[in-house]
Amino acid sequence: MLEQLESDYNCANAGSDLHELLQEAEQLRAQSNGSKEDEERLNRVENQIRFIRNKCSITGES
Repeated sequence: MLEQLESDYNCANAGSDLHELLQEAEQLRAQSNGSKEDEERLNRVENQIRFIRNKCSITGES
């Protein structure tokens, strides 16, 4: 998970950041034990993916 995303996020980093976040989301889904903590972490990662895709006009599934 990225530490912090701001409105001035640099879309030049989107390719590598999205790749990293998508991998992390996949791992979290696979390893989740259904706890609230796991759910919240996955939600944060998915929110970061959506933020980058929206900010940088990138289409795709998450």
